[in-house]
Amino acid sequence: MRILHTVTLVGDDGAYGGPVSVATGQLSELAARGHETALVSLWRGAAPPPPTVDGVPLRAHRARAFVPGQGFLGLFHPRLALTLWRLTGRADVVHVHAGRDLVSLAALAVAVLRRRPFVAQTHGMIQPRRSIAVRLFDRCHVPLLRRAHAVLALTDSEEAGLREVLGPDGPPPVRLPNGVRPSGGEGDERDEHDERGEPEEEDVLFLARLHPRKRPEAFVRMAALVRRERPLTRFTLHGADEGRLAEVRRLIEAEGLAGAVEYGGPLDHAAALRRLARATVYVLPSVDEPFPMSVLEALAAGTPVVCTDRCGIAADLERRGAAAVTDGTPERLAEAVLRLLADRPLREKTVAAGRAAVEEEYAIAAVTDRLEDLYRSAVRSGAR
Repeated sequence: MRILHTVTLVGDDGAYGGPVSVATGQLSELAARGHETALVSLWRGAAPPPPTVDGVPLRAHRARAFVPGQGFLGLFHPRLALTLWRLTGRADVVHVHAGRDLVSLAALAVAVLRRRPFVAQTHGMIQPRRSIAVRLFDRCHVPLLRRAHAVLALTDSEEAGLREVLGPDGPPPVRLPNGVRPSGGEGDERDEHDERGEPEEEDVLFLARLHPRKRPEAFVRMAALVRRERPLTRFTLHGADEGRLAEVRRLIEAEGLAGAVEYGGPLDHAAALRRLARATVYVLPSVDEPFPMSVLEALAAGTPVVCTDRCGIAADLERRGAAAVTDGTPERLAEAVLRLLADRPLREKTVAAGRAAVEEEYAIAAVTDRLEDLYRSAVRSGAR
């Protein structure tokens, strides 16, 4: 099959996060199975758009603030519409990683106009909202989403929200988890001593956008508490700034953590995966997180995870012993991190459970099996 995916933004700062990782992971697996694949997106970065992203063919145009002051929603480029029109016409099926934004709106409209069957995956980004701007946008957006062969949901709460947004005229949401490629688990165990036989520095990582929902300030406050017990531990934050970097730096100074807690800037996806694999512990303090790809990628890399109970997969990971799940307060985050740092057998047990969770529930191969079935069903039924 010729399969076209669209996502709003790809960039060298990883600012759009999970949807890009999901799209490239799915497309890589589909290409390995012999399908012809491509990803269409806007691009933001210092260099021109690359021909590939994570090994996936990319057709991108530079992001412009088409509607100023609206963040991702207002980004567009006029030539993107022409690219969508041309490539959608060649595709057997289109997969729109859809939010409430102009790129998603254009991709859905082109799929309908070109009568191409399509599925939409909303990544928790389309939920009931009451603002006037959202209601006006949804007058155009929702009728297009209702034409999808399937709308994919990650969690119970996302499914309920999509049913409310789409109403009785929309397709019933289809549950599909995110997936990652399991690591082999051999030859990549962390050696906790350097070449001189001395213990390596403990490295605790935050890897997410510096956005209020991600709560980077809670990470810094947690770091202050951990340092009281383990003064050699170092902490690093990586991610694009979305309004919280100034407060993060203020807290680092106020807590006397200069040199112990550092902001390393944003990373592209490949660099982020390498950084996850080097960390001793990965901490994601975010709330209302439907299905964080960074957590799955940490599990696959063999890095123990600390997250909050407001992460959509927290209950499953806690049941499996695959992550340390907390209420998200700095105190509880610190306690979980300290337990993992102090107890190597616990870290190893948590890592093993995390890898088992990936292999049994979140493997990209199983996700792609289901996607292929959906695509074939969409092609048989044609555009609605």
